[in-house]
Amino acid sequence: MYIKRNLEDKIIKYLETPEIIAVVGPRQCGKTTMLKQIISSLQDAVSISFDDQNILGLFEKNPDDFIAAYVKGKKYLFIDEFQYSKHGGKILKYIFDTQKIKIIISVSSVADLTIHAIKYLVGRVLVVNLYPFDFKEFLSYKDPDYLKLYDEYKDKFSLSEENFLEISSPAHEKLLKYYEEYLTFGGYPRVALEENTETKKEILKNIYNTYFLREVRDILGLIDDYKLGVFIKGLALQTGNLIGYNELSNLTGYSYSSVKKYLNFLEKTYICKLVRPFFKNKRTEIVKNPKVYFIDTGIRNVAINDFRVIGDRTDKGALLENGLAMQFIKQGIDFNFWRDKKKNEVDFVLLLGNGKISAVESKTSLKGDKRKPFAIFKKNYPEAKILFSYWNTDKTKRTVVAEYPIYLF
Repeated sequence: MYIKRNLEDKIIKYLETPEIIAVVGPRQCGKTTMLKQIISSLQDAVSISFDDQNILGLFEKNPDDFIAAYVKGKKYLFIDEFQYSKHGGKILKYIFDTQKIKIIISVSSVADLTIHAIKYLVGRVLVVNLYPFDFKEFLSYKDPDYLKLYDEYKDKFSLSEENFLEISSPAHEKLLKYYEEYLTFGGYPRVALEENTETKKEILKNIYNTYFLREVRDILGLIDDYKLGVFIKGLALQTGNLIGYNELSNLTGYSYSSVKKYLNFLEKTYICKLVRPFFKNKRTEIVKNPKVYFIDTGIRNVAINDFRVIGDRTDKGALLENGLAMQFIKQGIDFNFWRDKKKNEVDFVLLLGNGKISAVESKTSLKGDKRKPFAIFKKNYPEAKILFSYWNTDKTKRTVVAEYPIYLF
């Protein structure tokens, strides 16, 4: 079963522009499947993969013969697994400059694209990111009828406005149930499309062990993947907190400089994202230490081997916060966090363009009052909108208007 990806329409739109399209995203996120779907609607298109050593060899050793075999007479050229070509950028530039053909490539990490292509393709490439399913894509498979209701609520919701939104209890409970599954197992297509819980876990473990641990280990030149696994688990346990570089160094035996290097690489391979602080006043606000979130909460959960339901988890707050970050990442929203030197903190500061910013706080429920940090933030940044995300519905009186269920973000 094919689930239409949000990115698909954007790629189709750019098929008639001259730039090379580079689709970048983690392994197993659905790049190949999506591109095959697009290809099926085109005429005069050829699709190849550099998994095939014969095709890769022809491309690298005899570019003109490659052009004769796969480019001449075609309008579109799709190249999957482009990262396997060590000199791909230089050859691709030659094809782009000499042939009238639209080129679309897929790559499994920003690091691969940077190393192998970018320096040759400046001004010639449009990079787009494909991630595992976001919640809407997930819901389109799980329950198309509820997707329609979800879209109605989404249409009334805005990240740049402080509006009151009422959602019926039955609808909220149903959407929350779907979101809990999504948060627990993440959005990797093979995982999301599987109904059996134990099979979901096995698929996630395979993705984590085969495509993340071993590949990252080999690329970084590490001796084994045990310490790398300890490192990623340590990161998972720091979700939503300022990164403790020394703690990770002591935990793994990696040097301080290696910890920073590996973190940077994990970000480029779509395992995690480092979120920097938002600040204007260096004297009173945190300006350096980043926080860490995982691109997919299923990968975070498999790293710590914890698939319990939300109500049974001791890391409930961290997981919900990571769920918000995951949604912002997949929507392409730039965001930071804010913290002053008195430890007042705002979970997310969304940079929405044209000077618009919104501060978002993740709450496990509507109980309690977290307004003090926001009052301080609002004083410093009066243009900001203040939004609260919550998990469940309480009977207590709401303290602020702009409170929304987590799945709408």
